[in-house]
Amino acid sequence: MKVFVLDNQPVALGIDAGYKTIGYSAVSDKGELIGGAVELFKGQSERLKERAMYRRNRRSRQRYRPPRFNNRVKSKKPGWLAPSIKHKLDTHIKLVKKMKAILPITKVVIGVANFDIQAIKNPDISGVEYQQGEQLGFWNVRKYVLHRDHHQCQNPACQNRAKEKVLEVHHLGYWKQDRSNRPSNLITLCTRCHVAENHQPGGLLYGWQPKLKSFKPETFMSIVRWRLVNTLQCNHTYGFITQNNRIKLGLEKSHHNDAFVIAGGTSQARIPPTNWEILRHHNRGREKFYDAVYIDTRTGEKAKGAELNCGRRKRNRNLNGENLRKYRGQKVRKGRRSIRRQDYALQSGDVVLFEGVKRLVKGVFNYGKWVRLGNPGGKAISASIKKVTPLKKRKGLVIVI
Repeated sequence: MKVFVLDNQPVALGIDAGYKTIGYSAVSDKGELIGGAVELFKGQSERLKERAMYRRNRRSRQRYRPPRFNNRVKSKKPGWLAPSIKHKLDTHIKLVKKMKAILPITKVVIGVANFDIQAIKNPDISGVEYQQGEQLGFWNVRKYVLHRDHHQCQNPACQNRAKEKVLEVHHLGYWKQDRSNRPSNLITLCTRCHVAENHQPGGLLYGWQPKLKSFKPETFMSIVRWRLVNTLQCNHTYGFITQNNRIKLGLEKSHHNDAFVIAGGTSQARIPPTNWEILRHHNRGREKFYDAVYIDTRTGEKAKGAELNCGRRKRNRNLNGENLRKYRGQKVRKGRRSIRRQDYALQSGDVVLFEGVKRLVKGVFNYGKWVRLGNPGGKAISASIKKVTPLKKRKGLVIVI
């Protein structure tokens, strides 16, 4: 028996770690072998909160269970991470393992960063000021926000700024799933401005930007940077070094280019990026509600029942808005619930063969009997599931098509 030993050229894998996007690039002495970006999950925290809410409701319907505080995961498992953060960390590790499975990676280098969020907000901060935040002296964040806004509605078009005594603290970034309680994301509104119709697309409150951006990406990197390096047992570099080298090479800012520089890339030949995305394995949303549609007697146009509501908000306090139910005219369509009681054979993201052409499934309807197929440059195609041939399930970490 003869044994042949192949001398593989050294391949360095550069990872530009991130909160929303991961950059990666595998570089050898001759050129770049693969590179691109990975888009991470969005809105996972909101889905986890919704799941916890439904679970709490289910348990409350059976019998009252007093809360316990001796069974919290954080106190029982050292090094515990929130599920949304852990998933992002695991995706970084999964990407490195996938690259090692298809290439003879000899070295892994990860770009990390350390952020001082207090210094980002106030560059002149020092000493004891780190312990004296902006909410020092206030009972809670609501009291601070009301004081900051002089106990007045901050809507520039509000006509009751001085008259309305009942005030609400509103989350500015609700429309982009940012409901954090940091003061820069909160603003004071009166009850006449803080109503349901103003929260809808095109409404007064929809699209307002927080006064100061969120620091979730910076916090994420501060939490996971050493966990990532220690888990992979790899080398690391810092963002300012990567930026300096990228500017010297004349490359524009991108996650792909940063990863190329992190891997030690200089003048090697580049290749077009191969981008990845994460598709959910299972969609737990099985029920949809379609609101009733009425004729608005004021305009003569169609309007949903939620738009023509009674204005009631709370049972124990009178914070009701205007009663718009009186403007409901003829009912055009009844409200209904649609419940999906089984998983269908094909789901969004799968690849099928239709009339000799590979197509991407965009949706399933008619109880899974029909699929809607992507048609680049044209209108989506609807086809019976009997006329398509499944080729590939696209779940988890997949290449963007």
